[in-house]
Amino acid sequence: MSKLWHKLIRPIMFRLDAEHAHNIGIEALKLEIAPKLGLGGAVSPEVATVFGEIERFGLKFANPIGLAAGFDKNGVVVNQLADLGFGFVEVGTVTFKPQPGNPKPRLFRLPDDEALINRLGFNNDGAAVIAERLGRLERRCIVGVNIGKNKDIPNDEATENYLKCFEIVHPVADYVAVNISSPNTPGLRELQIADNFEELMRALQVRNHELGTRPMLVKIAPDLTEAEIEAIVDIALPLEIAGIIATNTTISRGGLISADKEKIREGGLSGKPLEARSNYVIAAIYRYSKGKLPIIGVGGVFNADDAFAKIAAGASLVQAYTGFVYRGPSFARKVNSGLAAILKQRGFTTLDEAVGSANRS
Repeated sequence: MSKLWHKLIRPIMFRLDAEHAHNIGIEALKLEIAPKLGLGGAVSPEVATVFGEIERFGLKFANPIGLAAGFDKNGVVVNQLADLGFGFVEVGTVTFKPQPGNPKPRLFRLPDDEALINRLGFNNDGAAVIAERLGRLERRCIVGVNIGKNKDIPNDEATENYLKCFEIVHPVADYVAVNISSPNTPGLRELQIADNFEELMRALQVRNHELGTRPMLVKIAPDLTEAEIEAIVDIALPLEIAGIIATNTTISRGGLISADKEKIREGGLSGKPLEARSNYVIAAIYRYSKGKLPIIGVGGVFNADDAFAKIAAGASLVQAYTGFVYRGPSFARKVNSGLAAILKQRGFTTLDEAVGSANRS
């Protein structure tokens, strides 16, 4: 059935504007077309057994492969994605007030590079609508909610804006991811500077404890320097941040084959060109935290080998987005099955044994 995706469905979808194709994909997921065509499907019990119990920041995951924020921005197909084999889905990015995002076109494929470039700009229904939607959902996987700053809010008012969003989504999120690294909201990445980062995360953590503590993670950029990565780790540990998501999209354009200036001039680049840098950042976080800070590794995961490389670098969970777009509905099931086979081949009895194994050696 995977031939159906690669020979027929993907070529048709890739002839369409990328955002239009994405919207069609969301509607198809709502109708549960993929399972009816024999595409996708749950991870088998035999595969899950190889992983062992996967407990991260107090939550139990059915498998380690999740869908990154940006695909299901509004939380409309969470269970359908779980039925394709994803162990967790990160909804968002969600902002306090709804916003339309940047002008179209704003999502582009670079097939020769196996990459996407997006300059969407946190288009979403807003925290209140999305929280109400998730509150009604009888969820079939772990659900994270990724939160960001509204575009019209200056950085000196960012903490208040994040707090308002956080308070609304807190009751319905299994974990909250704080996005301070998208390149598509002006000034947002300045919140990764040590003083700004500490102020924001401290305020959110105080409110988190007042509301009843939820795991709170932070999503960082791949374009940080070694010193900036170390500073974030040094702040995150004493604040008891639950983990770091590494990484968001990159503003780098190094090594791209595509020469389409309209597509590549602005926005965040994801997919294969991001893989090596993402793995580097994961390994740095793992080293600086001495393995004490859980990492969700994301960036350039297209197959099981890619997922294992992130785990060996120090990630305890893995996310994908672009790989799913390119590989189709069977992506999560295949990556999980392949990852279980790699663990067995390499003599690991559980997933936990493999986390950081490349760093340790």
